[in-house]
Amino acid sequence: MHEGLRLVLVLLTAAVLAVGIVRALRLPSLLAYLAIGIAVGPHALGWLPESEQTARLAEFGVVFLMFSIGLEFSLPRLVAMRGQVFGLGIAQVATTTLATLLIGLTGGIPWQGGLALGAAYAMSSTAIVGRLLSEKLDLHSASGRRTMSVLLFQDLMVVFMLILIPALADTSRLAAALATALAQTLAVLLLVIVAGRPLIRWWFDLVVRRKSAELFMLNVLWVTIALAFLTEWAGLSLTLGAFLGGMLISETMYRHQVEADIRPFRDVLLGLFFITIGAQLDLAIVWQRIEWVALVLAGLVAGKGLLMLIVTRLAGADNSVAFRTAAQLAQAGEFGFVLLTLAGEHRLLAPEVLQPSLAGMLLSMLIAPLIIERARHWSTRLSQDEWLRHSAALQEVAAHAFNIRNHAIVCGYGRTGQSVARFLTKEKIPFIALDMDAHRVQQALSAGENVVFGSADRREVLLAAGLDRARIVVVTYPDLPSVMKTLGVVRGRRPDLPVIVRAADDSHLDELKRAGATEVVPEVIEGSLMLAAQMLLRLDVPLRRVLHGLEEARARRYELLRERYRDAGPPE
Repeated sequence: MHEGLRLVLVLLTAAVLAVGIVRALRLPSLLAYLAIGIAVGPHALGWLPESEQTARLAEFGVVFLMFSIGLEFSLPRLVAMRGQVFGLGIAQVATTTLATLLIGLTGGIPWQGGLALGAAYAMSSTAIVGRLLSEKLDLHSASGRRTMSVLLFQDLMVVFMLILIPALADTSRLAAALATALAQTLAVLLLVIVAGRPLIRWWFDLVVRRKSAELFMLNVLWVTIALAFLTEWAGLSLTLGAFLGGMLISETMYRHQVEADIRPFRDVLLGLFFITIGAQLDLAIVWQRIEWVALVLAGLVAGKGLLMLIVTRLAGADNSVAFRTAAQLAQAGEFGFVLLTLAGEHRLLAPEVLQPSLAGMLLSMLIAPLIIERARHWSTRLSQDEWLRHSAALQEVAAHAFNIRNHAIVCGYGRTGQSVARFLTKEKIPFIALDMDAHRVQQALSAGENVVFGSADRREVLLAAGLDRARIVVVTYPDLPSVMKTLGVVRGRRPDLPVIVRAADDSHLDELKRAGATEVVPEVIEGSLMLAAQMLLRLDVPLRRVLHGLEEARARRYELLRERYRDAGPPE
């Protein structure tokens, strides 16, 4: 017991330090867990023993990860993206897997192992790529949409590969195993769609009526583990059941609450899983076969990237979009480790192949942020068409802002931006709104609103929107990196222009003020003030006193309101 407690303490200490370091470097936490596994595994310090209990507990990390992916995998989303998901997705997975299989055959790897290896290499990192695209506001760009479509198909393919790889171990009945794997996948998915959706909605409605957060959390855990158990009992896999559970709940109104509740369990257990993955890495073998590690790394970055570049160009994308899409997918992924581990357990791959593969995949994930960032800069040099389209987009922004002056520039046209626009329209103040959601922009244009597609944190876009003639800038989204860039652009051109910024809370208020925000409106504070106002009104406090109290509270926070408060009379 004492040794077990010491091991837990060592792992937690290492996790706190390593995760803190990689997060400070703006890297994914999974890299820290992999490094911990390498250090404490049986091939290094030897603190983490190889035991069935440890492996089984780590497997639940993958269960909760698949559950989370199921929450994102809704049928309406799949239908809306079906062209790129099944077009680009199938092409990317098929070409990468086939190329790896052919190279493996020339190197003496049996075709079953080559197929499993190719499937592992075909996976890319949703955690790394999704975070980077979100931070750079590239999720809805041409390359971002293609990248996320391919990642969605990869997530779907994992379900099939988790069934197929164990079947590859028995070559005598491979055809039957393939047919069975495909039939099982389709049958279970069909059963979920037809019978599971109404059942899960009824069940969650029943649980929610009890109004117990504890019962709701227990129910989420029960659904996850129960479906994982049922699919394993039926001869499939734990992870398939978890994926189906998440997919069922994604069709209900409780999806976001479930995702928030499940995240702590998923992150901790998934961290343990990646520690066990890192523990499998034998640095001695890796060093002995360092040239193979370099080949795996080159194959993932250059080879896989080149294949994706060709596929995307053949699909009609220009050079710039194809290059960025390829760079965003040119790395290994979380599920690549899962599939590689599964192939090793069924002896489809020898340790001499597994070790360089693990090391090369890990290195590709380490350098992925650098490659994706550099691709943003290099891509603009590859295609004159990109410049032409960029110029056309700027001309469209400029055309919408040509006849207006002393106007407001509304950055972001979500619910907050639309609310701001309604007040401006009511007061007959001209405005132009910028938004990166093409569908939202199209809807607004159809309604006759002055909204254009453009990124508000780019200097040329703001200039085209009439920054030099504007009366005020309002930033309606709380994305701190983008807001800071927008403030830098505005202050560099118009130091005197008022800029009102929305923030989720007041944790970055001083930072935003230093960057040039005239006023920062924290949502948490405004929500609490309105809640207090409603409470006081229901308690028969006079309206004038309530309003004066609100003004007094705001005066402590907002400089402009403080000046107005000095001129206000005393409360009645």
